[in-house]
Amino acid sequence: MIVVPTKSSIDHAALARRIKDLARASGFQRCGISGIDLGDDEAHLRDWLANGLYGSMQWMARHGDKRSRPDELIPGTLRVVSVGLDYGRDDDAQAWATVNDHERAYVARYALGRDYHKLMRQRLQQLADRIAEEIGPFGHRVFVDSAPVLERALARNAGLGWIGKHTCLIDKDGGSWFFLGEIYIDLPLPVDAPASAHCGTCMRCIDVCPTQAITAPHRLDARRCISYLTIEHEGSIDEELRPLIGNRIFGCDDCQLVCPWNKFAKRTDEPDFRARNDLDKATLADLFAWSEDEFLQRTEGSAIRRSGYARWLRNIAIALGNAPTTPQVLAALASRRDAADDVVREHVAWALSQHALKERCA
Repeated sequence: MIVVPTKSSIDHAALARRIKDLARASGFQRCGISGIDLGDDEAHLRDWLANGLYGSMQWMARHGDKRSRPDELIPGTLRVVSVGLDYGRDDDAQAWATVNDHERAYVARYALGRDYHKLMRQRLQQLADRIAEEIGPFGHRVFVDSAPVLERALARNAGLGWIGKHTCLIDKDGGSWFFLGEIYIDLPLPVDAPASAHCGTCMRCIDVCPTQAITAPHRLDARRCISYLTIEHEGSIDEELRPLIGNRIFGCDDCQLVCPWNKFAKRTDEPDFRARNDLDKATLADLFAWSEDEFLQRTEGSAIRRSGYARWLRNIAIALGNAPTTPQVLAALASRRDAADDVVREHVAWALSQHALKERCA
C-alpha cells in the first residue's frame, strides 16, 4: 500500500531536493526555487512602463502588478520553481557569418527549430505530475511565457543566473542560451540563494546592439529592439531603423553572441531545436518567394508562425533593401511590388529605392 503524505507531514527540504532531481529527469538542465517577493523588480517594471519603453506591447501593462506579485496572479502561491532548458548550439561562428552575409537571412537561434513553448510546457506539466505522484495533490500552475510572469527575476532569485546588462539571464556556468519556465506552487519549500551578478565593467552587449536599443545597463527600449520590431511590432517600421536591421528577419542574437560568458554555454542537440527548412543558411530571395500557404506549412509548430505572413514579407523586404544589388535581389523585390498588403508594398518600394540610390551613387 502506498501512503501519500499529508501536507503537514511533508519534509520540505527533502522535497526541494527531490524536485530538482525530477527536473533533471524531465530534461531540464537547471532548476531552483524562489520566494515571491519581487518588490525591487516591480519598481523597475513600473518605471519601464511609465516611460513607454514597451512600444505597442500593451499586454505588458494590462495586468497591473500581478506580473510582479505571484500570489495575486495565482492566489495561494508561496514559492516558484524555475527551470532552464538549454537550446544553444556550437555555431557562434556560423551565426556571425550569416549576420555578415547580407544575401542570407538571419533568424534568431531560438526560432530555427520547433517552438519551445509546447515542449517546455509538456515537460513542466510532467514534472508537476511527478511531484503530485509522490506527495499527493497540491496547488500549482505551470507557465512558459504564457502569462504575466517576471520569469527572469524569479529565475535570478532561484539561483539560475543573473540578469545581464542586455536584460537576458546569464548563468556563469552555462551562458545565456536557455529557455525559462515556472511552476507556481502552494508549498513552503526552502528557497535557493539568488544568483550574484558578474557582468563587471563589460559593455559588449550595449556596444554591439545594431540599433542601440540597450540605452543603459538593464535598460532596453523595445521600440528600437530588432527582436521587438521583427516579431511583435505590427505595421510600418521607422525608416531610420530599417538600414540598421541588416538581414535579421526574425529576432536578433548579437548581444548574446558577443557576451563573453557564452564561452561557457552548454551546447545541446535537442532534436526539436534543430534548424528546419534550412533557416540557418537560407537566402533572402528564397524565403521571399514562399507563398502564404507555403509559409503556413513550413512554419507549422514554429515560433515564426506568430509573426504572420505579412510581417514575414515586411521583414524580408527590409533585409533585401539592405542586401547587395544583384539581379536575384532586384527580381525578388520586383515580384512583390504589387503585394496585396499595404505595409509589404511600402517596404518593398523602400527597398527598391535603396538599390536605386546605390546605383545612382555608384
